[in-house]
Amino acid sequence: MAEIVSDDGRREVTLFNSPLETGIRATVVLDALYPKAFDLAHLTWFDHLVVHTQDIGGPASLHPDIPQRTGELLIRRRIVEDGLKLMRQLHLIDASTTPQGIVYQAREEATAIIDSMRSTYARALKDRAKWLAEYLSSVPDGAVRDLIIERIGRWTVEFQHQNPSPN
Repeated sequence: MAEIVSDDGRREVTLFNSPLETGIRATVVLDALYPKAFDLAHLTWFDHLVVHTQDIGGPASLHPDIPQRTGELLIRRRIVEDGLKLMRQLHLIDASTTPQGIVYQAREEATAIIDSMRSTYARALKDRAKWLAEYLSSVPDGAVRDLIIERIGRWTVEFQHQNPSPN
């Protein structure tokens, strides 16, 4: 988790934009997409899309729109990667090596944890993840990349693919 040292020297754990937050979101999305598996780039895109569903014609977004979101995926990628590592340590997701690279998939145990999440935000997140899974099932594979290019920018997508994650 991200730590911040306060002015008085105390260490504080932050939850917003932390590996715990993004790891939970990735687990919820992967569970909604089960049994499919996805690479880090796709999960970073999905992390963005699940909280900004209105951008792609879905339900109201979970997070507010901010004007200049073009750099958001670059920052988000590292946090999502750290979140995936945390969820692997908690045995909620698996990683596999394929000819296309490393892919992640929800484990069966993830569903029980996700079902126990009952806060207003968690319920809304699960609803958005289900909506996103349905949306993605109707979109050809390459169209997700094109959607991200259209909505966020080509340079962000190209940067992500030029800097694969070392695992």
